[in-house]
Amino acid sequence: MPWEGRMFDPVPWLILLPLVWGCLTFLTGVGRGGRLVLAGLIIQLVLTIILARQIVMEGARHYAVGGWGAPLGVDLYVDGLTGIMLLLTHVVALPLVVYARAYFSSQAEGASYFWPLTCFLLAAMNALFMSADIFNIYVTLELLGLAAVGLVAAAGSAGSVTAAIRYLLVTLLGSGAYLMGVALLYGTYGSVSLAVLQPLLATTEISAAACLAAMLMLAGLLLKTALFPFHFWLPPAHGGAPAPVSALLSALVIKASFYLILRLWFDLFAPLVTTQAAQLLGGLGAAAILWGSILAFNQTRLKMLVAYSTVAQIGYLFLLFPLMTSAIPGAAESAMQGGVMQLVAHALAKAAMFAAAGVMVLSAGKDDIALLGGMSSHLPLTLFTFALAGITLMGLPPSGGFIAKWLLIDSAVSGGQWGWVVVMILGGLLSAAYVFKVLRQAFLPPVAGIKFKPVIRMLEWPAFLLALISLLLGFRSVEVLNLLGAA
Repeated sequence: MPWEGRMFDPVPWLILLPLVWGCLTFLTGVGRGGRLVLAGLIIQLVLTIILARQIVMEGARHYAVGGWGAPLGVDLYVDGLTGIMLLLTHVVALPLVVYARAYFSSQAEGASYFWPLTCFLLAAMNALFMSADIFNIYVTLELLGLAAVGLVAAAGSAGSVTAAIRYLLVTLLGSGAYLMGVALLYGTYGSVSLAVLQPLLATTEISAAACLAAMLMLAGLLLKTALFPFHFWLPPAHGGAPAPVSALLSALVIKASFYLILRLWFDLFAPLVTTQAAQLLGGLGAAAILWGSILAFNQTRLKMLVAYSTVAQIGYLFLLFPLMTSAIPGAAESAMQGGVMQLVAHALAKAAMFAAAGVMVLSAGKDDIALLGGMSSHLPLTLFTFALAGITLMGLPPSGGFIAKWLLIDSAVSGGQWGWVVVMILGGLLSAAYVFKVLRQAFLPPVAGIKFKPVIRMLEWPAFLLALISLLLGFRSVEVLNLLGAA
């Protein structure tokens, strides 16, 4: 059946529905609306599954909002990569909403506006993934950043407000740089539509304004993705927020800006890309892997360890850029597949790890790794969840992280880029070091005077489910790669 003849199209509803849920949660009262959001996310997950099947069967396509497409109107665009990001968003968000309901029943701090802000955040992410013009991408970036800042500040403590202000300044700086690039492109080519700009950049002489626009837009997105050395804002924001917020930010929000870097790098700005620029991004990714892992190992707070682990794991995503420059047949394809698999595996594992860390902190009463002695007997399922997520981050079989790193290493070996292989192996060893630091402490005898508080069992199962999915992803990676092929 052709796309134009469909009576029901899930594309607009994936943006409209979370906005509706967000508005309705305000009417239910402060701190309420969890059931409504849970029901809404179930519906949205079904819609994303329908959309993914349509993409696999019938390919990518544009959706003209209001019947007016580009260049006069607004287009939405969905393809295989879009489908992966939408599915990942809802597969991660649904268990986290269940987790958040249990978490805020035990810890009210940060619950006030969690539900509407989460809905607006999801609406912004869905719109960002499907946006087909660079100005609408800016609008969705701003909405996403403001919702994320609100979630960080919702706890109300001095530390969380300080982290939120730093996060706000960073996100405004990144969005401002991106907007200046948009203005330069519009002033030069007279359009903001990706479908119009891409052939213009490919067929006309590259102007200085286009080069400057590319640098500004990519720099703004790198800042939002927290790639080393732009990572300074991430650990305080992710480490100081309530556990459900930390999981959402680390698993999903920073992936949105990386998704845009992929889109712009390989589509719009492909004629401007150089091997030197790709090697630079790879070098920053390698530095992130090593430096972030070392800082993670040196942390004394559990959530800060997990936050610095995010800094390290982001680095793997940027290794695909130099690997994609290989002229060896199949090497570039393996690099792209490995990068996307790393994105998916990390999102699932990091959501599980932050959720598990939140349970341990709630039980111990303090965010201190040294106080985790005896946790293995008190919360065995939560510790097992942390270990499963760690397996994915280390890249051990049969996890999705193993498939991702295998594909990246295969691409590097095929292209003769052995330096990146060394970096990935060292990164896996360093990941093992900080994961086992936590596990070792949890198996030690309890610290004198520390009594663990009981926790709601519903706090443990959503985190375990996310960790299990990240592990089983290694067995079902072909479905992800088939959907990617629809791009």
